[in-house]
Amino acid sequence: MTTATDNGLSVLDGDQLRLLRAIEAVFLRLADGWNAQEFRYPHLIRCSDLDKFDYYDNFPHLGLAAVRLDPARLGASLADAERPLQHVVPEVMEPTAFALPSAACYSIYVDLAGSVLPAEGVLRTTVGTCFRNEDHYSGLRRLLGFSMREIVCVGPEDAAKAHLARAKDAVIALLVELGIEYDIEVATDPFFDKNSGKAKMQKLFPVKEEFVVDGLAIGSVNYHRNFFGERCSIQVGEETAHTSCLAFGLERWIHTLTDRFGGAVAALAAVEALG
Repeated sequence: MTTATDNGLSVLDGDQLRLLRAIEAVFLRLADGWNAQEFRYPHLIRCSDLDKFDYYDNFPHLGLAAVRLDPARLGASLADAERPLQHVVPEVMEPTAFALPSAACYSIYVDLAGSVLPAEGVLRTTVGTCFRNEDHYSGLRRLLGFSMREIVCVGPEDAAKAHLARAKDAVIALLVELGIEYDIEVATDPFFDKNSGKAKMQKLFPVKEEFVVDGLAIGSVNYHRNFFGERCSIQVGEETAHTSCLAFGLERWIHTLTDRFGGAVAALAAVEALG
């Protein structure tokens, strides 16, 4: 049973954790089958790196920062504060250079910045704890902090598009095998200015499609064209790299699987029985 607290914080119990590890193993098999090397990145990301992606312009509503507290000012503030402390006042916070990322893939592009990749590009997978300053939270459906698994292609245009198609087919096959009814909904990508040529191209070639179950997006396939390649100076030969990714919100999968099978134990059995 999930124990929920205020402000989008939830606790997973033992059965849910076993289910999370089982569905993660499925996603990792996909990554391994595609020869995607696994990486683990820091929990924080530099504000300057996010700003390269126009993050604060495009996602001002999601931004969260990791702030250092000044010990002297904090001590003075605590002297007159009601305890237990409910809020940390801005006066004790120092300017910060670090943010809490809202997606796992940003660190991949930052890590590859300035690289010249082999002709076929590279595939990487990572899981990260991501954070979003949402206007409301709802159990495992919408959390302040959550786990995101991504499988990312950074390479030539044809490789990025092929990864997108292959990933979409794989998720559809998985949902069908699990007997989960779903919709695929096209979303716009705010990284592309609405007046730009790239934004207009979205009408011809969708760059973000979400897998939606009972109104909840549990995963997505995303094509960024050469946006991150340009911003991070990633080359494939003489060309700027294109990127695409497959993303899963793990806690949302726990919610969906538990709802579909009537409990975490039954859901675990169904996941472990996958071919």
